[in-house]
Amino acid sequence: MSTKNDPAALEALRKARQARMQAGLARRYRSDALFRWAGFGAVGFSVLILVLLLVSMASSGWAGFHRSEIRMSVPIRGHMQVDPARLAQPDPLGGLEVAGLPALVNSAAITAFGPGGDALIADGAWREVGQQLVDDPSLLMANEIKVSVPASDDLANAQRGGGDAALRQRAARLASDGKLVHAFDTGFLVRADATNPQSVGIWGALKGSMMTMFITLVLAFPVGVLSALYLEEYAARNRWTDLIEISINNLAAVPSIIFGLLGLAVFLAAFPNYRSAPLIGGMTLALMTMPVIVISGRNAIKAVPPSIRDAALAMGASPVQVVFHHVLPLALPGILTGTIIGMARALGETAPLLMIGMRAFVASPPSDFTSPATVLPVQIFLWSDEIDRGFIERTSAAIVVLLIFLLVMNGVAIYLRSRFEKRW
Repeated sequence: MSTKNDPAALEALRKARQARMQAGLARRYRSDALFRWAGFGAVGFSVLILVLLLVSMASSGWAGFHRSEIRMSVPIRGHMQVDPARLAQPDPLGGLEVAGLPALVNSAAITAFGPGGDALIADGAWREVGQQLVDDPSLLMANEIKVSVPASDDLANAQRGGGDAALRQRAARLASDGKLVHAFDTGFLVRADATNPQSVGIWGALKGSMMTMFITLVLAFPVGVLSALYLEEYAARNRWTDLIEISINNLAAVPSIIFGLLGLAVFLAAFPNYRSAPLIGGMTLALMTMPVIVISGRNAIKAVPPSIRDAALAMGASPVQVVFHHVLPLALPGILTGTIIGMARALGETAPLLMIGMRAFVASPPSDFTSPATVLPVQIFLWSDEIDRGFIERTSAAIVVLLIFLLVMNGVAIYLRSRFEKRW
């Protein structure tokens, strides 16, 4: 008997098909839920790693923003003859050094802490006392001033629990008397590099990074954007254009140290007196950043709808006006995104800058784009190579400063991107 004439068989067949459909839908729903939870898990894992990184850097870097300081009094009036007008002239610390301030500070330490007291303070402690006098010349008329100067490396290590037992006991007594404190180092952000971890600062490297990034942006951004505009809007489609495109794509994947070798062979050969200068560093990093800007710029220009070009041409705009009045403003957010990626990569680079000599010890911030300088990644590399535990803590603090600098730079770029973004 045929199933066509059997209602029970037809009903069974219908239920079987319905069951298969429901099973298929259930599998699809399970796959959809699994994919959704997998995506949620990936995002959650990424956020967790980011939080762990930030918490680890913040907890490690917090100690780097502190230092061991000795609190004592330094007699001034009647012990040192300095004309207050001398402090307004160039190199006021040099005048104070000639007037005997280093010996006066060491003598005050011996008076306060007994024989060997001058060994409890850092070698350059007198400079911080001198800076107080420069900032407030009226202190020259005071009988004595209360100062907080950096402790010596040995005493700072003893306060952290290292060194010999006798020095640890002395550090404990000084700390209980309130004369040895672990204080927040406000000068860490305004001083330059030094040989003593108690006296180092990050401003020299931070200023060098800002000057180097400025040169990189000034050179790479306009050249990269104009190159992207030419290749996408004007260049003829032939083998030479294809060769240029392949070369740009390959340059974006070249290891950064190759650009350092190029900067060493070309830029330093042309400007041998500007070794380790922000100008040379910026030119080297501009070579590395430019291909990224060109590639992202071309993609952003290509994403502009053709109807925008057609409408502008129909309204009588010239081809140049179409590009610069319509296409470029609409593509600018995407171009800025590529610039953010390129500049962030350049900010963290160390290898190409080491090749051009930006690993030198620079005790003062650069005064211009041709002065010797270092940058934050190189400064972090140099400090991390030191044995002293104080430098290790300073390294973590420098990493925090680098992350904040990166966030600020990206924040400005994201603001500009959203400011120029247009929707259609």
